[in-house]
Amino acid sequence: MSLQAIPTISANDLLSGERWRQSAADQAIAIAARDTGFLLLGDLPAWAHLDAVQRQSLLRIFSLPEAALKRLWLRKFEASQPNVYRGWFPLQNGFPTYKEGIDIGPDLVWPELALAHSDPLLEPSPLPTEQELPGWRVAAAQYYQAMHRLSAAIMQCLARGLGLPEHSFDAAFVQGISTLRFIRYPVRSPRSLDAVGGEEMWAEHSGQRYYLTGRPHADTGFLTLLAQNGVGGLQALHRDGHWLDVAPTEGTLVVNFGKVLQRWTAGRVQATVHRVLGWGQERFSIPYFYEPRADAVIAPLDLPGAETFEPFFYGDHLWETITTQNVEFRGIGHLRQPMGSPNAHRR
Repeated sequence: MSLQAIPTISANDLLSGERWRQSAADQAIAIAARDTGFLLLGDLPAWAHLDAVQRQSLLRIFSLPEAALKRLWLRKFEASQPNVYRGWFPLQNGFPTYKEGIDIGPDLVWPELALAHSDPLLEPSPLPTEQELPGWRVAAAQYYQAMHRLSAAIMQCLARGLGLPEHSFDAAFVQGISTLRFIRYPVRSPRSLDAVGGEEMWAEHSGQRYYLTGRPHADTGFLTLLAQNGVGGLQALHRDGHWLDVAPTEGTLVVNFGKVLQRWTAGRVQATVHRVLGWGQERFSIPYFYEPRADAVIAPLDLPGAETFEPFFYGDHLWETITTQNVEFRGIGHLRQPMGSPNAHRR
């Protein structure tokens, strides 16, 4: 398979405001969402583009000394910390996925959105101080806002492409709980490989054998915008069973879709399985997960031929999924009380 199997779409068309250019973007994104589940977004506006210098400045967070990082750790890894969902997750041996990083919520930009300490999904994000990383918070907040703006435009594009009113998805994302994540995939050590063992650690691609640093999975929610740092390894599973290299092309964002969006759109948008191969180089990525409010109700859309399903709260679905499937959150499912059925709340 060639690299061209992952389509590249122009952000200029998406954001132009000119009907004919938007229509072209609508059609291209709808086809990519249906057939591939992955696309590269190019021609990024200056406010959404991370050049190598800006990207490296944000990745300074991985250079923090151990004592500073420990203050950011999740409670699962540092019992003295209050935060359950937002914060730092260290490397863990014994799993196909081998990464460290931090999850940051909307309070980075809008502090008032960290409102419910009783719900881990709405807890404040632990952040480095200005003294520890001068200028970092401002730069991270600007990037968060840029990805938020771009994601909203993509969702409106999808709505138009599905034949729905342009703003069909907007209300669910007002005061959403979108996550900005910084990830480092180090070169796996022999100890890390030995701790997992077995063939689940390895993958064949183009006649060569690679170890995994990110297990095959489809994202949980709606929309992921990913900035890569020039090191390959990300692959998407094509419908024909081949793994496609998702090129780390400078000046582009990788866009892929999640399982809730697939269900919400009655399968018209595909949540594509992807993985990360270890190529013997340290790799960094900066994904932005566009997510609605925890109490947003996901119910069947008015689409021809769509199957009905029981409405659910996004937060309940997210929590159940990540605490059973994500290595960094396993074992903490009991720390959040489910909201239950939306229908019961209406009674």
